[in-house]
Amino acid sequence: MNGFSAPMLKKRFKMDFDKKVRVIAFYLPQFHPIPENDIWWGKGFTEWTNVAKAKPLFKGHYQPKIPADLGFYDLRLPETRQAQADLAVEYGVEGFCYYHYWFGGKRILEKPFEEVLKSGKPKLPFCLCWANHSWNSIWQGCPDRILVEQIYPGIEDHKAHFSYLLNAFSDERYITVDGKPIFFIYKPNDLPDIKRVVDLWRKLAHKAGLKGLHLVGISHFQPGWDPRDYDLDACMMQKLPIIKKRISKKYFDAKFKSLFNKMDLSIYEYKEMENFLLRDNAPEFLDYPCVLPNWDNTPRAGWNGLVFHESSPLLFKKILINAINKVLHHSEENKIVMLKAWNEWAEGNYVEPDLKFGRGYLEVIRELIFPKGNLK
Repeated sequence: MNGFSAPMLKKRFKMDFDKKVRVIAFYLPQFHPIPENDIWWGKGFTEWTNVAKAKPLFKGHYQPKIPADLGFYDLRLPETRQAQADLAVEYGVEGFCYYHYWFGGKRILEKPFEEVLKSGKPKLPFCLCWANHSWNSIWQGCPDRILVEQIYPGIEDHKAHFSYLLNAFSDERYITVDGKPIFFIYKPNDLPDIKRVVDLWRKLAHKAGLKGLHLVGISHFQPGWDPRDYDLDACMMQKLPIIKKRISKKYFDAKFKSLFNKMDLSIYEYKEMENFLLRDNAPEFLDYPCVLPNWDNTPRAGWNGLVFHESSPLLFKKILINAINKVLHHSEENKIVMLKAWNEWAEGNYVEPDLKFGRGYLEVIRELIFPKGNLK
């Protein structure tokens, strides 16, 4: 059998995976220089460039966010990747879901994961999410222009893509559901003739000796979206409020500056998100909830950003409890809660230690997912 389910992980890696649920964290491989970013944004640019230059935009705005235990790391270093994995194991995160980029055969930010695959280290389990969207400049607060276009050349490209993915799917660390490698598609609606692609990949998986594939489509808060309409196995909903100058009078200074500068900054209280980020119903299809420890993309977007203000481990705990309760009725393999994210620092959604909260968010995860955790 290729890959590892939760019971197998415990035996293979001597980890304590006797948990209430399986927490899998999205992982951004942006923290190392690449030639493309050197050209677009200047020599040596990484996500840390945005993080370090961030400034508070209103009174009480927590910026910049500064890493603690791991520092401003470089993902080219195996020591960094091992330290991240050690933290994940210590606090009960089952594995990382690496963002994977495939632009008609062109790969970007692939080096960290390919090093993990090639070296066999760290031993932490992993899976992949195909971030199938174009890259543009607006996330940098610049006029919108396409940097890399997401293209779909046709069936031969999908075969080549699967052949590339098979190297990961066949690795013993790859996370599975019922023995099938789990694979996320970020924008399934954008994938032309998706049913044909899914059918092709499933056939190629069986031909390669896999038990199949467990394919998860990410829904971006589209009412009525059903993974079964695309022949997918499950859904994960990623829900964010609208960015449209939503600033309460409480933040008078930000409201005034935003109106004066004709910008679209929006500010929500993180505590408002408790009943917003997750579904309020139980869908008929298999659904994996997604929890966000925070959101603040102003290091990227500046005054056009979206801020969840005053996030804290205590408030995050409420959302994680809600998410856990939503999957307790699932089968053992399907008790999955997705964490967005492990390290998306420039969007503010990370659980790695920082100078303000230390390991607070990680401690919440460990407290709740192990059997001794007390769900209230």
